[in-house]
Amino acid sequence: MSNSQHQTYEPYGTRPVPEPRPDLPTGPRTELPTGPRTELPREPHTDLHAAETLAYGVYTAPVPYPDTYRPAYEVQGAHDATLPALPRQEVREGTGGRGERRRRARSAERSDGPVRRLLPQALVVAFLAGGTTAFVAKDKAIELTVDGKPRTLHTFADDVEELLAEEGVEVGAHDVVAPAPGAALTSGDEVAVHYGRPVRLTIDGQRHEVWTTAHTVEEALDQLGVRAEGAYLSTARSQPIGRAGLALDVRTERAVTVMADGRARMVRTNAATVREVIEQAGVSLHGEDTTSVPGDSFPRDGQTVTVLRVTGSREVREETIPFRTERKDDPSLFKGTEVVEQVGQPGLRRITYSLRTVNEVRQKPRKDGSEVVRRPRKQIVKVGTKPLPTSVYGADGLNWHGLAACESGGRPNAVDPSGTYGGLYQFDTRTWHSLGGSGRPQDASAAEQTFRAKKLYVRRGATPWPHCGARLHG
Repeated sequence: MSNSQHQTYEPYGTRPVPEPRPDLPTGPRTELPTGPRTELPREPHTDLHAAETLAYGVYTAPVPYPDTYRPAYEVQGAHDATLPALPRQEVREGTGGRGERRRRARSAERSDGPVRRLLPQALVVAFLAGGTTAFVAKDKAIELTVDGKPRTLHTFADDVEELLAEEGVEVGAHDVVAPAPGAALTSGDEVAVHYGRPVRLTIDGQRHEVWTTAHTVEEALDQLGVRAEGAYLSTARSQPIGRAGLALDVRTERAVTVMADGRARMVRTNAATVREVIEQAGVSLHGEDTTSVPGDSFPRDGQTVTVLRVTGSREVREETIPFRTERKDDPSLFKGTEVVEQVGQPGLRRITYSLRTVNEVRQKPRKDGSEVVRRPRKQIVKVGTKPLPTSVYGADGLNWHGLAACESGGRPNAVDPSGTYGGLYQFDTRTWHSLGGSGRPQDASAAEQTFRAKKLYVRRGATPWPHCGARLHG
């Protein structure tokens, strides 16, 4: 190309051969050896983003900051894997706003690094000389403690929220951040993040779901205000609480009074059942002994439990089962006449009773069971329906009332001492049946007995009544 349109520049670092000047004295010229031009070494390239951060006021050699921080959201200890599933907390919204934008801006700056390396050295030097003060003013030294693990770092974040976002620290609804996420940052500040941990807490049988920022069981009990002196703990006090939480059973110390054998015993205990309290009181239960409250119930503070000494025995008693009577009409019998066709027999029942004595007081017998030893047999009675005859020819005008008074005292069911004769007129059973009677004469009505007696008189006269027969005519 023509020099009239373009000017040719030598590259940086190349020294040109000087042209001769006519105004200077001439002399012998020293010829330089011919050959290729010598390239002078270039100054090392300076990257703007690799500049050292200066301490305030005095320059010191850069010292790498010790990285003692390990994010708490990393893998937890092995003991967390055995815990029951507990509720998870939701991460707060908005913790990645401005911090996220700042990270994206820094990522863009790193991607532009090759372009900046093409800047002239003079621009780099000018920036370092003029912008150092502003750069140092924005840089802050912060101590960030996440779940008890401190780390010292430098940041350009304006507030706590940006700092947490830059460090990738997610904060949930049950986590505690001090100072608050919106608080402004200045160099030398301390920021602490305490993660919340779910605890399934059961106190004296009552279950609660709580959150704590404590790292151990003992710290959690103090934070939750649980009285642990003399209490039973299902987990050791020194047990660490992981991010997954844990289940904790606490039984506080209670005062329970045990009444047994006429003596009161006061016991301070953290037992889970009344039965355990009784054992701690040195009282033994034997046989049918029991307590005033269920043995597997939870003992309450100030409760009084009474031991009931029970002795028992069994008793067997026999009871009769009455028979029923069945009555059947019989047209062959005169009205008013009843004849027992089948004699009834009572049954027998055997009953077992439990007899108890509670603290030497006899209780009402309790029926435990019964069995029928013999079933009852019903009694069948024939009832006469035949109309009685009005008279017996040849015997109606006699003194039958006087004869009955002499023979039986006027009693229709009278029986002599030998058991052979019965009724008003002292019939024997054979004679009674020969006259058309049924069953026993003493079981028939007075009218039927008189009718049968008249029939006997017509047959044999007064001879059947040798001592009282004379009364018939008197």
